[in-house]
Amino acid sequence: MIAQPTADIHVSRFFAFQSDYVFDAWFDQKIAGAWMFTTETGTNIRAEITPHVGGGFIITDRRPDMDVEHVGTYLEIDRPHRLVFTFGVPAFATQEDRVVVDVRVVPGGCEVTLTHTLRAEMAEYAPRIRNGWATMLDKLAEQLEKPRA
Repeated sequence: MIAQPTADIHVSRFFAFQSDYVFDAWFDQKIAGAWMFTTETGTNIRAEITPHVGGGFIITDRRPDMDVEHVGTYLEIDRPHRLVFTFGVPAFATQEDRVVVDVRVVPGGCEVTLTHTLRAEMAEYAPRIRNGWATMLDKLAEQLEKPRA
């Protein structure tokens, strides 16, 4: 269940790639496992993605003191323009937030704008969460730049 929001976090980033290539990286288990919810001290050990509305994801980050699961359910998938999903970290909260990813074609590539709607109890973490998403989008760009086998 999604609680009443208090704030929206917005993060945007330009990608020098076609929109469908960037969009599909959210659903590729190998690619997503390398950039989504990674931390400096952890390593993703699990990335399970069921890419359809009603499906979802489980990405597990192994940290020195514990494994942390990041979970979500896909609410809307409009390839390659829009992705909407719930987002939660069960180890820290029972409720989930809502995340919207909009991909817009621009000259030379595309722009991704991510909007994370926070629950009331998470408002104090907004700067940290914004920074986390910005870092993840940077890591996504790094993954997209790697040659594919």
